[in-house]
Amino acid sequence: IFQVKGLVKQHIDSFNYFINVEIKKIMKANEKVTSDADPMWYLKYLNIYVGTPDVEESFNVTRPVSPHECRLRDMTYSAPITVDIEYTRGSQRIIRNALPIGRMPIMLRSSNCVLTGKTPAEFAKLNECPLDPGGYFIVKGVEKVILIQEQLSKNRIIVEADRKGTVGASVTSSTHEKKSRTNLIVKQGRFYLRHNTLSEDIPIAIIFKAMGVESDQEIVQMIGTEEHVMAAFAPSLEECQKAQIFTQMQALKYIGNKVRRQRMWGGPKKTKMEEARELLASTILTHVLVKEFNFRAKCIYTAVMVRRVILAQGENKVDDRDYYGNKRLELAGQLLSLLFEDLFKKFNSELKKIADQVIPKQRAAQFDVVKHMRQDQITNGMVNAISTGNWSLKRFKMDRQGVTQVLSRLSYISALGMMTRISSQFEKTRKVSGPRSLQPSQWGMLCPSDTPEGEACGLVKNLALMTHITTDMEDGPIIKLASNLGVEDVNLLCGEELSYPNVFLVFLNGNILGVIRNHQKLVNTFRIMRRAGYVSEFVSISTNLSDRCVYISSDGGRLCRPYIIVKRQKPAVTNKHMEELAQGYRNFEDFLHEGLVEYLDVNEENDCNIALYEHTINK
Repeated sequence: IFQVKGLVKQHIDSFNYFINVEIKKIMKANEKVTSDADPMWYLKYLNIYVGTPDVEESFNVTRPVSPHECRLRDMTYSAPITVDIEYTRGSQRIIRNALPIGRMPIMLRSSNCVLTGKTPAEFAKLNECPLDPGGYFIVKGVEKVILIQEQLSKNRIIVEADRKGTVGASVTSSTHEKKSRTNLIVKQGRFYLRHNTLSEDIPIAIIFKAMGVESDQEIVQMIGTEEHVMAAFAPSLEECQKAQIFTQMQALKYIGNKVRRQRMWGGPKKTKMEEARELLASTILTHVLVKEFNFRAKCIYTAVMVRRVILAQGENKVDDRDYYGNKRLELAGQLLSLLFEDLFKKFNSELKKIADQVIPKQRAAQFDVVKHMRQDQITNGMVNAISTGNWSLKRFKMDRQGVTQVLSRLSYISALGMMTRISSQFEKTRKVSGPRSLQPSQWGMLCPSDTPEGEACGLVKNLALMTHITTDMEDGPIIKLASNLGVEDVNLLCGEELSYPNVFLVFLNGNILGVIRNHQKLVNTFRIMRRAGYVSEFVSISTNLSDRCVYISSDGGRLCRPYIIVKRQKPAVTNKHMEELAQGYRNFEDFLHEGLVEYLDVNEENDCNIALYEHTINK
């Protein structure tokens, strides 16, 4: 396996994904720059790509550069980012190709690196060790590693109890446009929705009515028709009665009065009700999409949150924050993509500012935007972040110190150990035993003994050798497959069906796909499809019986590891296969494609039977 993967494969995979896929998505999300001063003027990005590492020797003379030369001459090993743009100058449209907008530091051994696909002899020519793992950056002559960061996962409902013991649910939603956190809290037996754009907590029944579910009966049906659930939710319905709110209009008016006013200069004035509708559609639970103000999916999502909180007050337990299925690991690719997105948006808003200032002044000379595209902004942003390790993004209010560290070259193994290190977001000073203790769900994913002693004990962890970290997948095919396997769309149902005991909700990456009656068949068919190679091997599917949910996840940053599949109490991998592997007939990929080995992540491990040794299988 190590001949195929190597030990730092996860960093390199993630960086390749960022450079080839994610960067194009970021460009698509911010592709057009327009100006208020001249409605005819625009600038549109058509394509963006990252070149190969080079160095500018003298003016306009560039040549390829090897990593070793960068180490010796204290340079940054980076490649130009070029864009194809279409823009207007005066009255004609112009298309410019390969226009540089900045430089991107390149990870060694990634797809854009000079070293990729070279033989050991060619490595020696470049003064580079063939055994060096790669996976780090060279910035100003220093080798820097971006440590793996551990985060609570996005777009998932997490039910937790606060210090007083009251239960609440929170969702941190994150899309390309917005990041927001929505809380559902309980005060005196009533449920409220709390969000930082609202000046006070809003009763949950008013939220339901504002989303277009006006009848109390339907609200209760969505949340659940069991006796204790109805009894727990009743006070919240009375809240509506007290406020004299019965229709969607009244509810929107009520919420509109509670919105914190954004100081939006310019732009059309919105009424309070429109503002409330916009807020519900785009800011509260951002990741649940609302098309043309069809709030159906968002209603059901909110209802599921309320239901979880009600059940957590009873026999169901609250979620464990330290459980590794609720964690995502951010690799170099994700961190750089956040950084680049921030810089790219800044770059575009600068251009817009310049256009707004320059266009009104000069009528004679035409405004040419290319002259104002400065390269240093994106370049310096990237280099400074990597060399200091301070990731500070204004848009996401993210401010982290020490994301990067200098690669320790004390020995070959210390360099490798550095690449698999995971740093957690907890402060080292607080004496919390929860995050430090060995979590049972880390089994097989993280090394149980490789952690520093002393203050950082248990907060800095290391990956196990076989662990793989996923990158994001396209979810289109998965949605199609799920609907072919009998998942019914949420919009076609009334609330009543959701609380039947045999109806399971199907989630994809924290969003509700639909409901299914026979969940066991769905899971089994899905796994057969995955072993046959119709679905990517890193998509996981697992059931949660207490919440009556099926979770399908295809997002990046999940830990997974390979397992040998057992058929009829015999492992699928036989000695014959191992001999073929040793002779070089087959490699690790073939085992995956033939359905002999599969990757399971933490959540799916939980509903599989795993034998530690071959002789313990039938027990």
